[in-house]
Amino acid sequence: TFFVLLYSFSTVDAQKFKAIMTAFQGTLGVMDGGKMITPSEAIHDAALDLDPTPTIEVSDKDFEQMEALREEMQALVADGQLEGNVEIIHEERGLIVRFADRAFFDLGKADIRPDAKSALHKIAELIRPLENHVRIEGHTDTLPIQTERFPSNWELSTARATSVIRFLIEESKMRPERLSAAGYGEYRPVDDNSTVVGRARNRRVDLVIMHLGMSYTEPSFSSIIDDIGSEL
Repeated sequence: TFFVLLYSFSTVDAQKFKAIMTAFQGTLGVMDGGKMITPSEAIHDAALDLDPTPTIEVSDKDFEQMEALREEMQALVADGQLEGNVEIIHEERGLIVRFADRAFFDLGKADIRPDAKSALHKIAELIRPLENHVRIEGHTDTLPIQTERFPSNWELSTARATSVIRFLIEESKMRPERLSAAGYGEYRPVDDNSTVVGRARNRRVDLVIMHLGMSYTEPSFSSIIDDIGSEL
């Protein structure tokens, strides 16, 4: 009977087919169910269940704080207290103080040069009183490195970021819970790696002073302590 129905489907109008299927379901003991969901409705409902990407909202207070800090940083650059190629950028996540790698490090190395420490001290003096989270990000160009200490650009970029972190903690006395380090290798370029100038810009260390409103993106220090205490 079922195959006869399929065969006759092309000659039975929609209303008759619906009536036949209803009778067929009753014969088989199939009870009426709830509301059926069309594919488009299912996709829509599934999308509603997902958490949307949080919108970054920068308050007027946050924005004014970063603008004031940007002006102070630019004053240091103008006075020659931050030597080297320095860029000060205010973007969505906060204020970026961008140094060319040669301002801090020798080629292929991750030890901060002695002549670069005064610049880091100046920056630390400005940001130490703040509550903002500070992320140090190391970047390289696409030229490969393979040494005993740094098998790839991942290790080099991460080691440079953590070297700056250690300096800020040990010598500039910044609170460790405010700091984090990230190494991106060559995978976050800001310029074209096919040119010498572009590669020089891509080899950099970014100090990112994050907006206070971005603190939710970082693990809570207090919650970590609470979790450790609950396990003891």
